[in-house]
Amino acid sequence: MADLTGKVALVTGASRGIGAATAERLAQDGADVVLTYASSADDAAEVARRIEATGRRATAVRADAGDPVAVAAAVERTVTEYGRLDILVNNAGILLGGPLKDISEQEVDRILAVNLRAAFLGARAAEPHLGEGGRIVNIGSVGAHWYPQPGGALYGMTKSALIGMTKGLARDFGPKGTTVNLISPGPIRTAMLDEEGPMDVPLLPLTALGRYGEPAEVAALIAFLASDEAAFITGATITIDGGISL
Repeated sequence: MADLTGKVALVTGASRGIGAATAERLAQDGADVVLTYASSADDAAEVARRIEATGRRATAVRADAGDPVAVAAAVERTVTEYGRLDILVNNAGILLGGPLKDISEQEVDRILAVNLRAAFLGARAAEPHLGEGGRIVNIGSVGAHWYPQPGGALYGMTKSALIGMTKGLARDFGPKGTTVNLISPGPIRTAMLDEEGPMDVPLLPLTALGRYGEPAEVAALIAFLASDEAAFITGATITIDGGISL
């Protein structure tokens, strides 16, 4: 396990799935955690309760990632309540897509706001507070470079853009001693996977390992990137997809 004792982490979109697993894993490794949620207050409160049961501090904050004011406010609340910010995990994301003719301009604006703009604004708000040993981990998707069926252009667009943003931010934050990296999960057993509905191409047979990943497996990789052991890794995109994009 990584040693994150004394660190403070902000994990966005952490009421369930990868975000919840990440918040709990960072706490297990010693960090206090602020977790944001858009609408699932009860789920977020339960994640915070489980963290506090480990002896770490936790705060659940309602913040719609599509709201630029809420994104910056979550960063400032973290610093105000905990006195510092060491780790930012930009996890909040939504899945929108389908036939091009059916996608509205409002849906385009919404997914860009949540999946892309929020990560940039979160990093910008965190910049004054992150210094030597600081960490930003953005959560992308294997959908940035691999998609098994039509309908993924909108989602893939946002996740592809995160790769370029991560590389640029790595240069911006490098002089401060802060690293910025991107994780691209494949099919992970979360509610988002379930919400995708029937797939024209079944995903399970396409994986090299013959199974879906678990949120805790992604959280373990995030914890590593948040640790001192990953101090010389920055601007990287790390795929964790069970070999589905081979």
